[in-house]
Amino acid sequence: MFELAVIEWHADCLHILQTMSKYYKRPSVPRQPRQSYLTIAISAWAVLQSGGSALDAVEKGCDRCQKEQCDGSVGYGGSPDENGETTLDAMIMNGNTMEVGAVANLKRIKNAIGVARAVMERTQHTMLVGESATVFAENMGFIGEDLTTVKSLDIFTQWMKGSCQPNYRKNVFPNPSKSCRPYKRLAELGPKKRLSTNIRSHDTIGMIAFDQDGHLAVGTSTNGLTHKVPGRVGDSPIVGAGAYADISAGAAAATGDGDVMMRFLPSYLAVELMRAGTDPSAACETAISRIKRHYADFFGAIICANATGHYACNKVPGLLQFHYMVSDGVEVAAVVGSQLEHGPHHASFAVVTGGKVQVGPLEKHKTL
Repeated sequence: MFELAVIEWHADCLHILQTMSKYYKRPSVPRQPRQSYLTIAISAWAVLQSGGSALDAVEKGCDRCQKEQCDGSVGYGGSPDENGETTLDAMIMNGNTMEVGAVANLKRIKNAIGVARAVMERTQHTMLVGESATVFAENMGFIGEDLTTVKSLDIFTQWMKGSCQPNYRKNVFPNPSKSCRPYKRLAELGPKKRLSTNIRSHDTIGMIAFDQDGHLAVGTSTNGLTHKVPGRVGDSPIVGAGAYADISAGAAAATGDGDVMMRFLPSYLAVELMRAGTDPSAACETAISRIKRHYADFFGAIICANATGHYACNKVPGLLQFHYMVSDGVEVAAVVGSQLEHGPHHASFAVVTGGKVQVGPLEKHKTL
């Protein structure tokens, strides 16, 4: 499950656009019903409706996803690493002050987005990592607890029984395509060959919010790549990669192969393109296509929203669906759609208001 959300305020009502790429069918992680994603959007929207800030809305929405273990890709009990441990990455950014808080490889703390905000508001740093991030979190009042669940333990156990396949090792022995660790380095590097990342093995929630006071915020949260090498950090907590916001230009959030994406800072690129006058649709497309020029097999998606309220999304063909939601503060309506393989800007959607459903196309870019 890839989930992105745009929450935007206008004078007459509040809106939420919540976007998800694909309901992945994981063998050991049951598909979560669509309604649960709607509750995540609604929980963030409710914060804005009650006068809360964009930062509050982003934190609330991401934390709701963490608690509900969105498709196993966010929060505790998912994506165990080579040790069978679940660790979390998260980031939150204030698009008005350019302050950022992030955590990576966070252990034994469920509320990663909350800790990220504490880093932003309680320290002069931008990111804390690993065990030290956990100690900081506990000092700030977050509860330490085991993030392992029966499901994550089963994923790890089955992986071990399958000779630790897939894994993300290279240029080591014994042969990582046939054997489990411990590994040792080979004297010489082999041919450059990148393992195709399983699109079911990881994902992210990303949220963008504008509030009634003109404040902009973005946030991300994930439990990373399943079977990752312990200590691995993906793109989600990296400023400009997982998300980026600047009130003078707009915001973007992305998901996909994080080890590749962080090399291109697609969210930062998209925001800078919008600053230069590029519409959100073209900005999203350029950010993705730049990665594709170097990594033809790359998969991922990005959503962009500019300062005037236009938004768009773009994905590569490997993501079969691209879901979104819009909740209107006046009608309390919701839009739930799925973008198919017809192209990056074509989708169907359903508008649900008072039990009625309307269906139509998603425009190339829209204003909330």
